[in-house]
Amino acid sequence: MTKKITIEPVTRVEGHGKVTIHLDEENNVKQTRLHIVEFRGFERFVQGRPYWEAPVLVQRLCGICPVSHHLAAAKALDMIVGAGTGDGLTPTGEKMRRLMHYGQIFQSHALHFFHLVSPDLLFGIDADPAIRNIIGVAMEHKELAVQGVMMRKFGQEIIRATAGKKIHGTGAIPGGINKFLSPKDKEYLLNGSEDFNIEKMIEWSQGIVSFFKDYYKKNKKFIDDFSWFPSNNMSLVRKDGAMDLYHGVLRVVDHDGKKILNDVDYQNYTDYVEEEVKNWTYMKFPYLKQLGPEKGWYRVGPLARLNTCDFIPTPLAQKEFEEFRSLTGGKPNGHCLHYHYARLIEILHAAEVMRDLLNDPDLMKGELTVKGEKSFEGIGLLEAPRGTLFHHYKINEDDQITMANLIVSTTNNNIPMNRSVNIVAKNWMNGQAEITEPMMNAVEVAIRAYDPCLSCATHALGSMPLEVSLYDAGDNLIDRKRT
Repeated sequence: MTKKITIEPVTRVEGHGKVTIHLDEENNVKQTRLHIVEFRGFERFVQGRPYWEAPVLVQRLCGICPVSHHLAAAKALDMIVGAGTGDGLTPTGEKMRRLMHYGQIFQSHALHFFHLVSPDLLFGIDADPAIRNIIGVAMEHKELAVQGVMMRKFGQEIIRATAGKKIHGTGAIPGGINKFLSPKDKEYLLNGSEDFNIEKMIEWSQGIVSFFKDYYKKNKKFIDDFSWFPSNNMSLVRKDGAMDLYHGVLRVVDHDGKKILNDVDYQNYTDYVEEEVKNWTYMKFPYLKQLGPEKGWYRVGPLARLNTCDFIPTPLAQKEFEEFRSLTGGKPNGHCLHYHYARLIEILHAAEVMRDLLNDPDLMKGELTVKGEKSFEGIGLLEAPRGTLFHHYKINEDDQITMANLIVSTTNNNIPMNRSVNIVAKNWMNGQAEITEPMMNAVEVAIRAYDPCLSCATHALGSMPLEVSLYDAGDNLIDRKRT
């Protein structure tokens, strides 16, 4: 005899998912699963389309992180048009894309922390759901809510200035970029108003890092004990080991910090990464080939990036990084809720990078694109807000896409999210005679820590299952067929 608890939908995340929890006769957690219940299929939708359409098409996967897909696809197509070899893009193309990308990091992290996460921190996991939301934050913590809105707006304005539109822009094209930064936009972003300029964004970013550090000091046991487990960690890093969210080599370290993948060329990712499929979710399960599916899974995202990089190449964020790493004696951090701490350090880093780029004259002059010898396959990786994002395309002689494989950030975090769900469910529900709303919200808090984009992650291998159930007027099951 088992009791089944279903949390559907998982709230304050992007996309649709549910959690099922099975309890035994003593009300102890027997099994937990995070199910992704929607299917998108973009890997098939783009087949047959001209390759140059991919950067515009694939960003329709998501309204929260379209820039990430836009740029990852463009980077893959750089290889196809021959711009990814040799000296790479022009300085203008490279830096405009970087500004676009860091604007995306900034706005997405701000949206997640202020709108989706802060209610749990400010009011508590067990607070009344009527107040435990962004409206409650706006009513009770107006200044913090305004900062969150304005920070996201700034990131969106960066995207508009570089991509042409705030959502689903067209700025990145195979081989480069299609526009310069205008003098008007540069002035607006540097000196728009008293509360809307890059220096204010840096100030607010420092403030929100301090806010979380203060919260952590007061709630250290809760944050550290909520969900911890050792894992491998994957991210791109610059060739000198620095954090680089746009480009680099692929690095994986284990829970002790030992390198499993030592800065390899991501064009060869298929030599290292495999994907597994399970019949209870549309989300795949990536793992490192050399370790196999049982031991080869890994974390990605802000926490993993701070675990893999050697340093952050901006001074304010580097100072915070050193303090963050000291919490675990320099070893990789396995605490689930420390994702929020790492995410806020990245907000600060993104603000510093945007300031440097806005003052770079290359964004307003020079060549926009470059081309070389054509290829029929291209792979593009970058660090999306939620983690390492893979785009892989093949084309034919008619320039049509014949194969597309996307391993998105949330897919890479599939097993870690499931592990966090299991740990938190056991901690909060084992032996409880009654399952309360705060207990179920605790499970959602674990999922939200990863900032999952569930709609991005719904790409299954093989056939899509179809189940039809027939019930009579009394709601009795008559027949069920599954294909």
